[in-house]
Amino acid sequence: MTDLLTVEEHRARVLAAVEPLPVETVSLAEAAGRTLAADVHARHDLPGDDNSSMDGFAVRFADVEGADADSPVSLRVVADLPAGSDDDPAFGPGEAVRIMTGAPVPTGADAIVPFEDTTGGLADSLGTVEVRRAPAAAGAFIRRRGGDVRTGDVVLAAGERLGPYALAAVAAAGVDRVEVRRRPRVAVVSTGSELVPPGLAPGRGQTPDSNSTLLASLVANADAEVVLVAHVTDEAGTVDGVLAREDGVDVVIFTGGVSAGAYEPVRQALSERIAFVKVAMQPGKPQAFGVLDDGRLVFGLPGNPVSVAVSFEVFVRPALLALQGRATIDRRRARLTASEPWKTPPGRRQYLPAAIDLVAGTVRPATAGGSGSHLAASLARAEAFAIVPAEVSAVAVGDPVDVMLIP
Repeated sequence: MTDLLTVEEHRARVLAAVEPLPVETVSLAEAAGRTLAADVHARHDLPGDDNSSMDGFAVRFADVEGADADSPVSLRVVADLPAGSDDDPAFGPGEAVRIMTGAPVPTGADAIVPFEDTTGGLADSLGTVEVRRAPAAAGAFIRRRGGDVRTGDVVLAAGERLGPYALAAVAAAGVDRVEVRRRPRVAVVSTGSELVPPGLAPGRGQTPDSNSTLLASLVANADAEVVLVAHVTDEAGTVDGVLAREDGVDVVIFTGGVSAGAYEPVRQALSERIAFVKVAMQPGKPQAFGVLDDGRLVFGLPGNPVSVAVSFEVFVRPALLALQGRATIDRRRARLTASEPWKTPPGRRQYLPAAIDLVAGTVRPATAGGSGSHLAASLARAEAFAIVPAEVSAVAVGDPVDVMLIP
């Protein structure tokens, strides 16, 4: 099998051809799912002031130290601080300030007594409060200025994805516009005269086109923009027709038509422009990839649905993320224990659709059909791909197995 490329060799060829896309500046409302092209620095301390983490009373710790239910301490409430107030009321020994969560702590206070630890609670707005349990120490329930980040600190680094939590962190740091990479524009094209649209009952020799739906969803999940979803037959000229029409895209992904059969429209149209190779993996052995003269990346994936899913995860998704400048381009992995035995293909790395139990730490084939590349319905039950090295001939119960976690 010396004519087979390793997965790493083909992946390296793909990634070597990737150049990150141009940078643009967008508002946070437009930034969801985008990849940072420059570090985000905090524009102010966060928190911006020493503030209370509890609803209660700002006090001098020396006034309440040792207070308990048997020996309560009474303090005179001299001011009220709601969240958002910029007041800094003065108060002396034996006095307290009622304070709400998030309000700046008065300069003279060094602890907060939660209202649950008082007799009157928050009803004591201006009057007397009885402290029945002292804070554990000075500084109790006070969030210190800059305790999260300081002005100028890096909040998020270039290459990070702007998901919901990351966007919230950027907003909290006072930043409203960010530099990001442009989303890749992707065309998805399934090939095969036997394919019919979903919902149309297939006749003899026909099969529903699930690859278009699969790839469009996977591309969107990789934060790229799907600009075309199309199907072409095996007739000569159909592939060139799509390429001539879609010259405003960054990536074209074909499924089917890449093997050595008599009706292989992608190979027939592009054999002089991109490389057609065999990779030591199962499923997904036939692969095609190259860069057209205009800079478009072209992938040719096998036609069977499981092969499409595996090929996308191993080669296409990392390329789409690299185009966006993403720091991490691989799915998360875990090492689990096989709970069932299964066979593996000789001399090829196996990517088996698998069901996993993260609590038990186990993995098993997603279906009784094993790793058949045609098992489109089985993908719905897959939570991961079990990755078995080429030199392993079979997996036994109890064997450790690396898995790629998928949505």
